[in-house]
Amino acid sequence: MSTLPQPPAMRIKSTWFRPGAAHTPAEQAGAMAFIVFRVGQQTLKRMRGADFDIDAGPPYFAFLREVLVFLIAVVDRIAAARLTSEARVEFTTALVRHVARTLAGNEDDLLGPPAAGAAPHADSFIDLVNEVVPHYAEFGADPQAADPTLGFQPDFAFLRYLGSRLEPTLPPKDRLWVIDQVMAVEAPEALAVVQRSMRDLYDPAPRRARRMAHTGD
Repeated sequence: MSTLPQPPAMRIKSTWFRPGAAHTPAEQAGAMAFIVFRVGQQTLKRMRGADFDIDAGPPYFAFLREVLVFLIAVVDRIAAARLTSEARVEFTTALVRHVARTLAGNEDDLLGPPAAGAAPHADSFIDLVNEVVPHYAEFGADPQAADPTLGFQPDFAFLRYLGSRLEPTLPPKDRLWVIDQVMAVEAPEALAVVQRSMRDLYDPAPRRARRMAHTGD
């Protein structure tokens, strides 16, 4: 793995609320949560396609959780620039809860429920978000960002921290390459999707009538 594998571009289609209708931050968060979860899944799939061994079972979810926390941290920073403090809290809280429920449903289906006495999968994910997002908050935006209209674009340290969080989720043979692969290939691809989705969610420009329906391929 001396050169960085380049998987096909990520393709996730989304359509949003009917224009002109008012929606609460929590409702908008529900729409965005779908995109965040799909991007997380696609990132994992792309890493597998680039020959990183991410086994089904606990390693799969360990990797996916870290990517989801990273994306939540990015979406929250974009929301901070667009929403009032109160609306941002409502939006991000609902976003985390939506993603946690979706993730927990997948974990329950594939791994079974947690052991007796252990926290539910959704609660464990929320605890991880509360632990790790403050770490991302210590990092800033890339001053060389090519398209500022997309909102917050993480700097080098922000992306490197994601790679460092993913290292222990992979087998030893893949740990040497994960930071480079994530920073150069996977994170920029994932960021492009969530940044465009957030811009579209809050874009006031009139658009043709559409419902809140989302598809991924």
